[in-house]
Amino acid sequence: MKRTLIAGMLTLGAWSCTVKKMALAVPPVHAFETSYDRGKVLKGLVTRQDIESDTAFTWFKQNMQLGTANAQAIDAFKKNGAKFQVVVFFGTWCEDSQNLLPVFYRLADKSGYPLENITLIAVDRAKATLDNLHKAFNITNVPTFIVMRDGKEVARVVEYGKYGEIDKELGEIAAGIQ
Repeated sequence: MKRTLIAGMLTLGAWSCTVKKMALAVPPVHAFETSYDRGKVLKGLVTRQDIESDTAFTWFKQNMQLGTANAQAIDAFKKNGAKFQVVVFFGTWCEDSQNLLPVFYRLADKSGYPLENITLIAVDRAKATLDNLHKAFNITNVPTFIVMRDGKEVARVVEYGKYGEIDKELGEIAAGIQ
């Protein structure tokens, strides 16, 4: 009986490791609605690929080519990137989001920040999203970049932040994470 139980536990343990490896290979969740209001508007959980591959959002690729990421922010993200996640609320219709989302992704790309640590949540023009996530996170303006650690908010940068350089401000937040 003991041997059967131990063998069963070992089999279950090996199977669960396989399931975890398989789960890592699954693409990120994206469940969103599309509407049209002076352009295409996404609402819900999206991925970078959803934005980057859609011809309605040419602003993303165009703005990715502008500027460079803050060097200190890159270093902070490299050093501490595995310790935090970033939740980004943005609007596909919002000029500030169109300018700042690419700034954030330049920082993520240059630092090698894990893409699985980024959650993109698109809001409609009323700054609402599916499942009332905008209320749960108290979103009043977009874009809003929320730095999370262990499921808790560490800090947030709203729109252009205090310097007008979100990468610099996010870098300072990342540098302060122990």
